[in-house]
Amino acid sequence: MTDAIVVEGLVREFKGGIRAVDGIDLHVPAGEVYGFLGPNGAGKSTTVRMLTTLLRPTGGRATVAGFDVLTDAASVRRSIGVALQDAAIDPFMTGRELLRLQAVLHAIPRAEGHSRAEELLDRVGLTDAADRRVGTYSGGMRRRLDLAMALVHEPVVLFLDEPTTGLDPTSRVALWEEVRRLNRESGTTVFLTTQYLEEADQLAGRVGIIDGGKIVAEGTPAELKSSIGDPTLMITPADPTKVADTARILSRFGPEAPGRPGTAAVRLATGAEGVAAVVRALDDAGIGTGSIDLHQPSLDDVFVIKTGHRLEGDASGDGAAPAGRRGRKGRG
Repeated sequence: MTDAIVVEGLVREFKGGIRAVDGIDLHVPAGEVYGFLGPNGAGKSTTVRMLTTLLRPTGGRATVAGFDVLTDAASVRRSIGVALQDAAIDPFMTGRELLRLQAVLHAIPRAEGHSRAEELLDRVGLTDAADRRVGTYSGGMRRRLDLAMALVHEPVVLFLDEPTTGLDPTSRVALWEEVRRLNRESGTTVFLTTQYLEEADQLAGRVGIIDGGKIVAEGTPAELKSSIGDPTLMITPADPTKVADTARILSRFGPEAPGRPGTAAVRLATGAEGVAAVVRALDDAGIGTGSIDLHQPSLDDVFVIKTGHRLEGDASGDGAAPAGRRGRKGRG
Protein backbone atom coordinates (compact mmCIF):
# COMPACT_ATOMS: atom_id res chain seq x y z
CA MET A 1 0.00 0.00 0.00
CA THR A 2 1.67 3.16 -1.28
CA ASP A 3 -0.95 5.62 -0.01
CA ALA A 4 -2.76 5.00 3.25
CA ILE A 5 -5.31 7.71 2.45
CA VAL A 6 -6.40 8.84 -1.01
CA VAL A 7 -8.99 11.61 -1.40
CA GLU A 8 -10.13 12.84 -4.81
CA GLY A 9 -12.66 15.63 -5.28
CA LEU A 10 -14.30 14.93 -1.91
CA VAL A 11 -17.46 16.94 -1.27
CA ARG A 12 -19.92 17.16 1.59
CA GLU A 13 -22.99 19.35 1.43
CA PHE A 14 -25.51 19.99 4.18
CA LYS A 15 -29.07 21.28 4.05
CA GLY A 16 -29.41 24.73 2.60
CA GLY A 17 -26.64 24.14 0.09
CA ILE A 18 -23.88 24.57 2.66
CA ARG A 19 -20.76 22.97 1.16
CA ALA A 20 -18.59 22.19 4.19
CA VAL A 21 -16.00 20.29 2.12
CA ASP A 22 -15.58 21.56 -1.41
CA GLY A 23 -13.78 19.11 -3.71
CA ILE A 24 -10.56 18.46 -1.79
CA ASP A 25 -7.71 16.16 -2.85
CA LEU A 26 -5.36 14.46 -0.37
CA HIS A 27 -2.71 11.76 -0.64
CA VAL A 28 -1.16 10.49 2.58
CA PRO A 29 1.62 7.90 2.07
CA ALA A 30 1.69 4.86 4.32
CA GLY A 31 3.76 5.48 7.44
CA GLU A 32 3.41 9.27 7.39
CA VAL A 33 2.21 11.55 10.17
CA TYR A 34 -0.04 14.05 8.40
CA GLY A 35 -1.14 17.21 10.20
CA PHE A 36 -4.55 18.63 9.25
CA LEU A 37 -5.14 22.24 10.31
CA GLY A 38 -7.98 24.64 9.90
CA PRO A 39 -10.02 27.27 11.73
CA ASN A 40 -13.40 26.35 13.20
CA GLY A 41 -15.90 25.87 10.40
CA ALA A 42 -13.19 25.18 7.80
CA GLY A 43 -14.24 21.59 7.07
CA LYS A 44 -11.59 19.56 8.89
CA SER A 45 -13.95 17.72 11.25
CA THR A 46 -16.35 16.98 8.41
CA THR A 47 -13.45 15.56 6.39
CA VAL A 48 -12.37 13.31 9.26
CA ARG A 49 -15.93 12.09 9.78
CA MET A 50 -16.11 11.07 6.12
CA LEU A 51 -12.72 9.32 6.20
CA THR A 52 -13.75 7.36 9.32
CA THR A 53 -17.11 6.38 7.73
CA LEU A 54 -19.17 8.38 10.23
CA LEU A 55 -20.52 10.59 7.45
CA ARG A 56 -21.27 9.80 3.82
CA PRO A 57 -19.64 12.01 1.17
CA THR A 58 -21.89 13.96 -1.17
CA GLY A 59 -19.41 13.63 -4.02
CA GLY A 60 -15.91 12.52 -4.93
CA ARG A 61 -14.19 9.44 -3.54
CA ALA A 62 -11.89 8.42 -0.74
CA THR A 63 -10.02 5.28 0.21
CA VAL A 64 -8.46 4.55 3.60
CA ALA A 65 -6.04 1.63 4.02
CA GLY A 66 -6.93 0.66 0.45
CA PHE A 67 -10.71 0.42 1.06
CA ASP A 68 -13.41 2.70 -0.29
CA VAL A 69 -15.19 4.62 2.48
CA LEU A 70 -18.54 4.22 0.71
CA THR A 71 -18.50 0.74 -0.80
CA ASP A 72 -16.34 -1.02 1.80
CA ALA A 73 -16.94 0.91 5.00
CA ALA A 74 -16.70 -2.19 7.20
CA SER A 75 -13.16 -2.92 5.99
CA VAL A 76 -12.20 0.71 6.60
CA ARG A 77 -13.47 0.49 10.19
CA ARG A 78 -11.51 -2.71 10.80
CA SER A 79 -8.34 -1.02 9.53
CA ILE A 80 -8.45 2.25 11.46
CA GLY A 81 -8.15 3.46 15.02
CA VAL A 82 -9.95 6.63 16.04
CA ALA A 83 -9.25 8.74 19.13
CA LEU A 84 -11.80 11.54 19.17
CA GLN A 85 -11.55 14.58 21.40
CA ASP A 86 -15.05 14.04 22.78
CA ALA A 87 -14.82 10.25 23.10
CA ALA A 88 -17.15 8.85 25.77
CA ILE A 89 -15.27 6.65 28.24
CA ASP A 90 -17.25 4.90 31.00
CA PRO A 91 -16.01 6.51 34.23
CA PHE A 92 -17.10 3.53 36.35
CA MET A 93 -14.90 1.00 34.56
CA THR A 94 -11.18 0.58 35.10
CA GLY A 95 -8.58 1.17 32.44
CA ARG A 96 -7.84 -2.54 32.23
CA GLU A 97 -11.53 -3.43 31.88
CA LEU A 98 -12.05 -0.91 29.09
CA LEU A 99 -9.08 -2.18 27.09
CA ARG A 100 -10.21 -5.78 27.47
CA LEU A 101 -13.73 -4.80 26.41
CA GLN A 102 -12.34 -3.03 23.37
CA ALA A 103 -10.48 -6.22 22.44
CA VAL A 104 -13.73 -8.20 22.69
CA LEU A 105 -15.50 -5.69 20.44
CA HIS A 106 -12.80 -6.25 17.84
CA ALA A 107 -13.25 -10.05 18.11
CA ILE A 108 -9.74 -10.56 19.45
CA PRO A 109 -9.39 -13.94 21.23
CA ARG A 110 -9.57 -13.63 25.04
CA ALA A 111 -5.95 -14.54 25.84
CA GLU A 112 -4.59 -12.32 23.08
CA GLY A 113 -6.86 -9.47 24.11
CA HIS A 114 -5.69 -9.66 27.73
CA SER A 115 -2.07 -9.71 26.62
CA ARG A 116 -2.63 -6.79 24.27
CA ALA A 117 -4.30 -4.79 27.05
CA GLU A 118 -1.33 -5.27 29.38
CA GLU A 119 1.10 -4.31 26.62
CA LEU A 120 -0.79 -1.10 25.86
CA LEU A 121 -1.21 -0.14 29.52
CA ASP A 122 2.54 -0.33 29.85
CA ARG A 123 3.12 1.49 26.60
CA VAL A 124 1.05 4.52 27.60
CA GLY A 125 2.28 4.52 31.20
CA LEU A 126 -0.96 3.45 32.89
CA THR A 127 0.02 0.11 34.42
CA ASP A 128 -0.02 1.49 37.96
CA ALA A 129 -3.48 2.99 37.40
CA ALA A 130 -4.91 0.04 35.46
CA ASP A 131 -7.33 -1.05 38.20
CA ARG A 132 -8.53 2.43 39.12
CA ARG A 133 -11.90 3.67 37.87
CA VAL A 134 -11.44 5.94 34.87
CA GLY A 135 -13.48 8.61 36.64
CA THR A 136 -10.46 9.17 38.90
CA TYR A 137 -8.07 9.69 35.96
CA SER A 138 -6.63 13.09 35.08
CA GLY A 139 -7.22 14.58 31.63
CA GLY A 140 -3.81 13.42 30.42
CA MET A 141 -4.41 9.88 31.67
CA ARG A 142 -7.78 9.75 29.89
CA ARG A 143 -6.22 10.87 26.62
CA ARG A 144 -3.51 8.22 26.94
CA LEU A 145 -6.15 5.57 27.67
CA ASP A 146 -8.16 6.74 24.66
CA LEU A 147 -5.03 6.36 22.52
CA ALA A 148 -4.46 2.83 23.88
CA MET A 149 -8.07 1.87 23.12
CA ALA A 150 -7.64 3.08 19.53
CA LEU A 151 -4.58 0.81 19.17
CA VAL A 152 -6.01 -2.44 20.56
CA HIS A 153 -6.59 -3.99 17.12
CA GLU A 154 -3.29 -2.68 15.69
CA PRO A 155 -4.82 -0.35 13.07
CA VAL A 156 -3.12 0.51 9.81
CA VAL A 157 -4.25 4.14 10.05
CA LEU A 158 -4.78 6.10 13.26
CA PHE A 159 -6.97 9.21 13.35
CA LEU A 160 -6.18 11.56 16.23
CA ASP A 161 -8.62 14.41 16.73
CA GLU A 162 -6.96 17.19 18.73
CA PRO A 163 -5.30 14.66 21.05
CA THR A 164 -3.72 17.15 23.47
CA THR A 165 -6.41 19.81 23.77
CA GLY A 166 -6.74 20.79 27.43
CA LEU A 167 -3.62 18.95 28.56
CA ASP A 168 -0.85 20.52 30.62
CA PRO A 169 2.54 20.96 28.87
CA THR A 170 4.09 17.87 30.49
CA SER A 171 1.19 15.60 29.44
CA ARG A 172 1.23 17.11 25.96
CA VAL A 173 4.93 16.34 25.45
CA ALA A 174 4.45 12.79 26.79
CA LEU A 175 1.65 12.15 24.29
CA TRP A 176 3.76 13.58 21.47
CA GLU A 177 6.51 11.12 22.30
CA GLU A 178 4.06 8.22 22.31
CA VAL A 179 2.78 9.20 18.85
CA ARG A 180 6.37 9.45 17.56
CA ARG A 181 7.24 6.04 19.00
CA LEU A 182 4.09 4.47 17.56
CA ASN A 183 4.86 5.81 14.12
CA ARG A 184 8.56 4.95 14.34
CA GLU A 185 8.23 1.40 15.69
CA SER A 186 5.09 0.15 13.95
CA GLY A 187 4.91 2.35 10.87
CA THR A 188 1.32 3.32 11.67
CA THR A 189 0.00 6.14 9.49
CA VAL A 190 -1.28 8.99 11.67
CA PHE A 191 -3.85 11.56 10.52
CA LEU A 192 -3.65 14.33 13.10
CA THR A 193 -6.08 17.21 13.46
CA THR A 194 -4.89 19.79 15.93
CA GLN A 195 -5.47 23.32 17.19
CA TYR A 196 -1.79 23.64 18.12
CA LEU A 197 0.58 24.73 15.38
CA GLU A 198 3.56 23.66 17.48
CA GLU A 199 2.07 20.17 17.64
CA ALA A 200 1.87 19.93 13.86
CA ASP A 201 5.40 21.32 13.55
CA GLN A 202 6.73 18.77 16.04
CA LEU A 203 4.94 15.66 14.77
CA ALA A 204 3.87 15.99 11.15
CA GLY A 205 5.95 15.08 8.13
CA ARG A 206 3.51 17.08 6.01
CA VAL A 207 0.77 19.54 6.85
CA GLY A 208 -2.44 20.41 5.04
CA ILE A 209 -4.38 23.60 5.81
CA ILE A 210 -8.09 23.69 5.01
CA ASP A 211 -10.18 26.86 4.92
CA GLY A 212 -13.64 27.39 3.51
CA GLY A 213 -13.83 23.71 2.61
CA LYS A 214 -10.75 23.88 0.35
CA ILE A 215 -7.10 22.93 0.84
CA VAL A 216 -5.27 26.26 0.77
CA ALA A 217 -1.75 25.02 1.53
CA GLU A 218 0.08 21.71 1.80
CA GLY A 219 3.68 20.62 2.27
CA THR A 220 6.31 19.84 4.86
CA PRO A 221 6.52 22.38 7.70
CA ALA A 222 9.84 23.58 6.28
CA GLU A 223 8.38 23.99 2.77
CA LEU A 224 5.39 25.93 4.06
CA LYS A 225 7.57 28.24 6.14
CA SER A 226 9.98 28.93 3.31
CA SER A 227 7.10 29.61 0.91
CA ILE A 228 6.11 32.81 2.71
CA GLY A 229 9.50 34.50 2.56
CA ASP A 230 12.90 34.96 4.14
CA PRO A 231 13.58 35.45 7.87
CA THR A 232 13.03 38.98 9.18
CA LEU A 233 15.88 40.77 10.96
CA MET A 234 14.67 43.49 13.33
CA ILE A 235 17.18 45.85 14.92
CA THR A 236 16.51 48.42 17.63
CA PRO A 237 19.29 51.01 17.60
CA ALA A 238 20.68 52.05 20.97
CA ASP A 239 19.96 55.67 19.99
CA PRO A 240 16.22 56.01 19.13
CA THR A 241 17.01 58.86 16.74
CA LYS A 242 19.02 56.49 14.55
CA VAL A 243 16.10 54.35 13.30
CA ALA A 244 16.10 55.95 9.84
CA ASP A 245 19.89 55.60 9.54
CA THR A 246 19.65 51.97 10.64
CA ALA A 247 16.96 51.30 8.04
CA ARG A 248 19.10 52.87 5.31
CA ILE A 249 22.02 50.55 6.12
CA LEU A 250 19.75 47.50 6.38
CA SER A 251 18.41 48.23 2.89
CA ARG A 252 21.79 47.09 1.51
CA PHE A 253 21.05 43.56 2.70
CA GLY A 254 17.50 42.99 1.55
CA PRO A 255 14.02 44.45 1.09
CA GLU A 256 12.43 46.40 3.91
CA ALA A 257 10.07 44.46 6.17
CA PRO A 258 7.40 45.58 8.66
CA GLY A 259 8.86 46.10 12.13
CA ARG A 260 7.82 47.23 15.57
CA PRO A 261 7.90 50.95 16.47
CA GLY A 262 11.47 52.06 17.13
CA THR A 263 12.98 49.28 15.01
CA ALA A 264 14.26 48.84 11.47
CA ALA A 265 13.54 45.54 9.75
CA VAL A 266 14.72 43.74 6.63
CA ARG A 267 14.09 40.44 4.89
CA LEU A 268 17.40 38.63 5.27
CA ALA A 269 17.75 35.80 2.73
CA THR A 270 20.96 34.55 4.33
CA GLY A 271 19.29 34.16 7.74
CA ALA A 272 21.51 33.80 10.80
CA GLU A 273 24.64 33.63 8.64
CA GLY A 274 24.06 37.19 7.43
CA VAL A 275 23.55 38.86 10.82
CA ALA A 276 27.27 39.41 11.48
CA ALA A 277 27.72 41.36 8.25
CA VAL A 278 24.77 43.61 9.13
CA VAL A 279 26.17 44.31 12.60
CA ARG A 280 29.61 45.13 11.14
CA ALA A 281 28.02 47.60 8.72
CA LEU A 282 26.20 49.30 11.58
CA ASP A 283 29.39 49.46 13.65
CA ASP A 284 31.25 51.03 10.71
CA ALA A 285 28.53 53.69 10.57
CA GLY A 286 28.80 54.33 14.29
CA ILE A 287 25.35 52.96 15.08
CA GLY A 288 25.10 50.90 18.25
CA THR A 289 22.49 48.16 18.52
CA GLY A 290 20.11 47.96 21.44
CA SER A 291 18.60 44.64 20.42
CA ILE A 292 18.71 42.22 17.50
CA ASP A 293 15.85 39.86 16.71
CA LEU A 294 15.91 37.35 13.85
CA HIS A 295 12.38 36.07 13.29
CA GLN A 296 12.15 32.80 11.37
CA PRO A 297 8.87 32.20 9.49
CA SER A 298 6.59 29.92 11.52
CA LEU A 299 3.54 27.79 10.81
CA ASP A 300 1.58 30.51 12.57
CA ASP A 301 2.76 32.96 9.89
CA VAL A 302 1.76 30.50 7.17
CA PHE A 303 -1.65 29.98 8.73
CA VAL A 304 -2.33 33.71 9.00
CA ILE A 305 -1.30 34.37 5.41
CA LYS A 306 -3.27 31.44 3.99
CA THR A 307 -6.48 31.81 6.02
CA GLY A 308 -6.49 35.45 7.10
CA HIS A 309 -6.59 34.75 10.85
CA ARG A 310 -4.87 32.84 13.63
CA LEU A 311 -5.76 29.32 14.66
CA GLU A 312 -8.33 29.68 17.46
CA GLY A 313 -6.82 27.26 19.95
CA ASP A 314 -3.14 27.82 19.31
CA ALA A 315 -1.10 28.96 22.26
CA SER A 316 1.23 30.95 20.02
CA GLY A 317 -1.52 33.25 18.78
CA ASP A 318 -3.90 35.56 20.54
CA GLY A 319 -6.92 33.79 19.09
CA ALA A 320 -8.27 36.96 17.53
CA ALA A 321 -9.30 37.10 13.92
CA PRO A 322 -8.45 40.18 11.90
CA ALA A 323 -11.18 42.70 11.12
CA GLY A 324 -13.64 41.39 8.60
CA ARG A 325 -13.22 37.76 9.65
CA ARG A 326 -14.87 37.84 13.08
CA GLY A 327 -18.10 36.02 13.77
CA ARG A 328 -17.50 33.34 11.16
CA LYS A 329 -19.87 30.40 11.52
CA GLY A 330 -20.04 27.06 9.80
CA ARG A 331 -19.61 23.36 10.21
CA GLY A 332 -16.24 22.01 11.25
